[in-house]
Amino acid sequence: MEFLTTNYAPIMFAGLIVFLLLGFPVAFSLGACGLLFGFVGIELGVFPASVMAWLPQRLIGIMANDTLLAVPFFTFMGLILERSGMAEDLLDTVGQVFGPIRGGLALAVIFVGALLAATTGVVAASVISMGLISLPIMLRYGYDRSLSSGVIAASGTLAQIIPPSLVLILMADQLGRSVGEMYKGAFIPGFMLMGLYVLWVVILAIFKPHAVPALPPEARIYREDDGRSGYLSLAVVMVLSTGLAIFLAAHMADVHTWWQGEEVLDVPTDEKVVTAMCGGTFLAFVIASINRVFKLGLLSRLAERVTFVLIPPLLLIFLVLGTIFLGIATPTEGGAMGAMAALVIGFARGRLNMKLLQQALASTTKLASFVMFIMVGATTFSMIFQAADGPKWVEHLMSSLPGGQIGFLIVVNIMIFFLAFFLDYFELSFIVVPLLAPVAEKLGIDLIWFGILLAVNMQTSFMHPPFGFALFFLRSVAPEKPYVDRVTHKVMQPVTTMQIYRGAIPFLLIQLTMVGVLIAFPQIVTGALDAKVEYNMESIGDQMRDALGQPDAGGYGEEESNNGLAPDSGTDSAPASLEPEANPGGEGEAEDPMKALQDALQQNEKKN
Repeated sequence: MEFLTTNYAPIMFAGLIVFLLLGFPVAFSLGACGLLFGFVGIELGVFPASVMAWLPQRLIGIMANDTLLAVPFFTFMGLILERSGMAEDLLDTVGQVFGPIRGGLALAVIFVGALLAATTGVVAASVISMGLISLPIMLRYGYDRSLSSGVIAASGTLAQIIPPSLVLILMADQLGRSVGEMYKGAFIPGFMLMGLYVLWVVILAIFKPHAVPALPPEARIYREDDGRSGYLSLAVVMVLSTGLAIFLAAHMADVHTWWQGEEVLDVPTDEKVVTAMCGGTFLAFVIASINRVFKLGLLSRLAERVTFVLIPPLLLIFLVLGTIFLGIATPTEGGAMGAMAALVIGFARGRLNMKLLQQALASTTKLASFVMFIMVGATTFSMIFQAADGPKWVEHLMSSLPGGQIGFLIVVNIMIFFLAFFLDYFELSFIVVPLLAPVAEKLGIDLIWFGILLAVNMQTSFMHPPFGFALFFLRSVAPEKPYVDRVTHKVMQPVTTMQIYRGAIPFLLIQLTMVGVLIAFPQIVTGALDAKVEYNMESIGDQMRDALGQPDAGGYGEEESNNGLAPDSGTDSAPASLEPEANPGGEGEAEDPMKALQDALQQNEKKN
């Protein structure tokens, strides 16, 4: 009996594993395990019966969590965009741009995957869309089946790390950090991972050109009447847009000064980036619109097509992420605006009807309900686990690992990698992350960096043969039987499951490489975050007491000493620079508590 009470937390964790191995759904396994061990723990005297009274308040807290409202909003936005044909147009257009070079179709899939990730944030929608649209085209023109499968599945998983990622929203909630900060920290790692995918395709194009052939001339449909490709006018529009963006970023302070009528010396980097990209995109749209309205013929068919196809998703990205980064909207508000904009785009394109809208709403409801059930079960389990001193057991186990921070991060990522064979990112976020976060914080690890590191690792849960969800999504739309291609009228062989698995392995290794890079260079994440401002509350308290003419109570939470008299000269007190008599403002200013608080904050900012 003593053994059970002493080791109740690890026994409870082992019980959860048993529930999962028996095949019960994760949400019900978490809830049932929590309640079972809760009642047994009360009977054994591990914790008092009053612990169960905490549960209703915990569950109400889930329902009142505004951040989680962003999940159904972003899900709905992604599904609407996927059903409105935006992915099809993007793949078709970008494929035409990169088609003439070896590996061009694979590069188009990667770039469109990044755009879909930044607009939808839903892995299933990205993988299924690109599998339906691009896989037949890649097979038609002789691409290696394993490579085609791998690049589609891997590009779809970019929705895990490129904002507005659902996993980053959940990670921010579990870590107690801002969603906007998570998004800022994830941008560079997300696009670095995309760059590694591109590098792999380029290497294959050099050393295995037969696996990634170029698009034949007869398949390039956006050509001029005289046979020209139209790349020159596209390059001119890109140069003009890029030039305007660079100019705005470099002179943003001058623009603010002109707009506000008063001198502005510094502008936040987030605002520079968002405004500059908006300006460049708007210029391209204006040029293309003037050319079409007045029929000037300045732009080629390719340039005009690229402009009008790329503008809507880019504007949607700026609308959603820009407002979040600039602090204009919360993630929930940004998701709501994105969902509304997606509806407008869908109806404007004429491809969205009531049936598709109902399907999107039904899918969104299912996913949101799934997340809610997982959270209820995870909350029940974590409450009992905490009552049994489970966090202390995890902290003792993890903090005693050799190697300090690096050792802890390596062990944790290996554990997440293997758990991802059986659990998806929702389940990992709600089960494992709350247990590891306190240990990481105690070891001095930045939780934003920690969360993004885990998010990149969780991408592997979609790519693990044989359980990867992205592989299952692709398997559901890849041809299983020989079929006749609608363009060439040739009989095409199916894509086998083993080909899909083989194609996933190189990209799985790339994802693990990215995990190692982030561990070795945390500044990739932390360098994009806002500088932290720390305040010395003891100094502020001393300053306020001095300003009010009250005796020093020895700090907050301490009893008064010396019978209310001022401390002697040997006692540590507020710095001399903060003494009221040293204030040149005179007695009237020193007696103002708000002025004293402001001065103390300024002093601390100077120190930091």
